Amino acid sequence: MTMPQYRDAATEISALLDLEQPPVAVAFVEQVPDGVETTTAVSPSACAFWRRGEQEVFFAAAAQHYNCPVGSMVMGFDMPAEVMQELGGLVETMCGWSYLGAEEGAKIPSVGGNAGGAVYGPLGSFPVTPKAVVMWLTPKQAMVFNEAIGTASWAATPARVGGRPACAAIPLALGSATPTLSFGCIGMRTFTSIADDRMLAVVPGDQIESFTAALRSTAEANGKMLGFYQSRLAAVTAS
Repeated sequence: MTMPQYRDAATEISALLDLEQPPVAVAFVEQVPDGVETTTAVSPSACAFWRRGEQEVFFAAAAQHYNCPVGSMVMGFDMPAEVMQELGGLVETMCGWSYLGAEEGAKIPSVGGNAGGAVYGPLGSFPVTPKAVVMWLTPKQAMVFNEAIGTASWAATPARVGGRPACAAIPLALGSATPTLSFGCIGMRTFTSIADDRMLAVVPGDQIESFTAALRSTAEANGKMLGFYQSRLAAVTAS
């Protein structure tokens, strides 16, 4: 897809889902792309960068993600020994507090690749090929998203809705080559200040075009069903 196509897709996705926040693109890169500014902001987590990415395009080096060792691991960044040690201690603490099961730490997914950093920004103005696109959805928007990606189908294999850590939705979506929903995690909700009624959705970057087409069809079908149900409600109420 070209930049104008990403812009058009972002506009259509936002309109069809009635999004309050724009879709945010993420790309893992080895170095800063030409024309992209490097942020100097200190971030408590990778997910906090998503919120900044609603407003502007920027590059954040791997080291700028180290305040969240779990997120750094999930995003696939190479981590120095001291951050790895902090990660191990944090997972141990999470297990000790019964936040994670002892068997879970080693199974948390990772993007892999040891990228030098990531580019974040609105999909509509993203200057490089996105690896993933993240969105914040209300339950109603998540309903339409779920239908568009096919996981609402009773003929499909039941889909998993992810959770802690929220950023794991990115490697889950990339690894399965399937758009993914997540309830998020308490860290995400703390660091992003996202509204309590929002879920996280991730679409693999190479599926933006097909997802947009499916969403268009799903929205049209829901519009027809809405008209039917409104007519039925009016008839029943009037009787």
